[in-house]
Amino acid sequence: MVEFHASVTVHSVPTDLLSEEPRTGLRPVRHAKSGKSMTQSLWLNNNVLTDLRDFNHAVSQLLEHPENLAWIDLSFNDLTSIDPVLTTFFNLSVLYLHGNSIQRLGEVNKLAALPRLRSLTLHGNPIEEEKGYRQYVLCTLPHITTFDFSGVTKADRTTAEVWKRMNIKPKKVRIKHSAP
Repeated sequence: MVEFHASVTVHSVPTDLLSEEPRTGLRPVRHAKSGKSMTQSLWLNNNVLTDLRDFNHAVSQLLEHPENLAWIDLSFNDLTSIDPVLTTFFNLSVLYLHGNSIQRLGEVNKLAALPRLRSLTLHGNPIEEEKGYRQYVLCTLPHITTFDFSGVTKADRTTAEVWKRMNIKPKKVRIKHSAP
């Protein structure tokens, strides 16, 4: 069994916006009556995770509403692929995977199943050295607005589209002929 070390961060709006006194520290993490966290963020960065086996179980043990998970930080681990378990969190909008060991650019294709994904990091992985790395990711995930901590511009999208036309061959449509 894989042991997860999680730091949970809660994002909420301060109740008194007019107060001139700064907070004394981190916001307290709210917990449900069950004892589980009421957060939408899960930070598992800087561990030695090699895979996400038991990830769903761990998330359901930590969070009261795992289906609301919007931010996952898995940076600086030893992940070699993008586990399909991540695509089960449909509300995921931020995914940090930088500083891992992901080697195949095609792994990014799995993330196309996340309709709300807006921010993704992959730098510091071997795939960063692949030709057309940024363009491939932007073509595969057209809805992201931030990639590797950099905003995605109209020029980026245009470059990615040109790159796609030059490098990705359209799939041929096979027409089945029925016997007479």
